Amino acid sequence: MSESGANGLVRDYKRLLQAVCDNRPSGTRGRLAAALGTNRSFVSQLVNPSYAMPIPAQHLETIFEVCHFSASERDAFLNAYNRAHPGRHETDRGNARTRIVSVRVPDLGHAQRNRVIENMLTEYARQLVRLVATLED
Repeated sequence: MSESGANGLVRDYKRLLQAVCDNRPSGTRGRLAAALGTNRSFVSQLVNPSYAMPIPAQHLETIFEVCHFSASERDAFLNAYNRAHPGRHETDRGNARTRIVSVRVPDLGHAQRNRVIENMLTEYARQLVRLVATLED
């Protein structure tokens, strides 16, 4: 496949991600940067179709979670992603069952501080799942 063809396929799924992010509340990109442990400029490159940089497969689940992809948005994105990078994403992981665990925390009286706590708890849960998964192997 030509370089421009591969770049076009990357642009396809990045356009979908950009559309999802543009329809989410302000601060979504900042929350995504925090969840990925990166800075906002990295997220800007992930979201911008002008950048040919592919999105690493290990970031997909975090992106879906933080950006609150609907089922149809997720399916469209994964179809485009899999066209661009055949076999890179384990599509059966996308159908993994989840469950909600509630944790009661104090309201810090400041939206940004509350989000930091929520992001930290989400990342902690994600890391626990990864740790347990490696112990099972």
